[in-house]
Amino acid sequence: MNVPVLNPSPETAPQPIDPLDHLADHLFHRMGSDGVYARTALYEDIVERLALLITRHRDAGTEVMRFPPVMSRAQLEKSGYLKSFPNLLGCVCGLHGTEREIQAAVSRFDAGGDWTRSLSAVDLVLSPAACYPVYPIAASRGALPKGGLRFDVAADCFRREPSRHLDRLQSFRMREYVCIGTPDDVSAFRERWIERAQGIAGDLGLDFWVDQASDPFFGRVGQMMAVTQKQQSLKFELLVPLRSEAQPTACMSFNYHREHFGATWGILDANGEPAHTGCVAFGMDRLAVALFHTHGIDVSAWPPAVRDGLGLAQHAAKADGGVSA
Repeated sequence: MNVPVLNPSPETAPQPIDPLDHLADHLFHRMGSDGVYARTALYEDIVERLALLITRHRDAGTEVMRFPPVMSRAQLEKSGYLKSFPNLLGCVCGLHGTEREIQAAVSRFDAGGDWTRSLSAVDLVLSPAACYPVYPIAASRGALPKGGLRFDVAADCFRREPSRHLDRLQSFRMREYVCIGTPDDVSAFRERWIERAQGIAGDLGLDFWVDQASDPFFGRVGQMMAVTQKQQSLKFELLVPLRSEAQPTACMSFNYHREHFGATWGILDANGEPAHTGCVAFGMDRLAVALFHTHGIDVSAWPPAVRDGLGLAQHAAKADGGVSA
């Protein structure tokens, strides 16, 4: 008897096994959407320790700012994000109108209809990177002092790229050090941090290398922008081979924006010229996943040097009532 073979739907089709999948049940709780997870205490403890390690390398005189997961839509539009990455942007929407109009949308849902057709955009977007809000703040202060400004910023960020891979989340944490100043200020800042970040990765026991890169600009024009970015060496990434050397994961990036944000926001350096900007970005979740993938789920078995760098040895000593781990 011939039995028809039905093609499984995308929802029921078996998913290919990824080398990072074994970490999922230990580090995350699923929330019904790819790339958006609740995080376990084990995972969060390591993220917090990574944050403290990065803080210990902060330059003196760096101003600390922590941003919410949303920012001004007008500011992000002015920064040029919509032209470069419109496919990744998450916009905040809400129900507007009279009480009757809003209630009609709710009633439509109760009747099995689509209430979302009544949504319209508000003046907020989900932050796609931690540094975007800092540039208009710096601009509001007037001309830069000699030597420029340094900022330590962080935010929960969002990029609309659903993925089952644990190193490509839609909702993720980003920590950045930002430099605003002359071209020499920014170049020196970036070179210093490329070297310093490699030391951090080495202390974490990660295999890595640094290479030129480009951002995932949208469309055909974006492809040309990516080529220019590489030709001018504007972006480098610290890559960790979580799957293979052919498919490494970018866990840190080192970016030189030239005068883009200075000209956009009217930020002038000490010489009266449009300021240049640069940043070093740490993917906090990618670094945490890299640590667990490299060293295993049992943090007590991690290499002593890694445990010491993250303060895990001291933690164990306190838990044991003073007996060293």
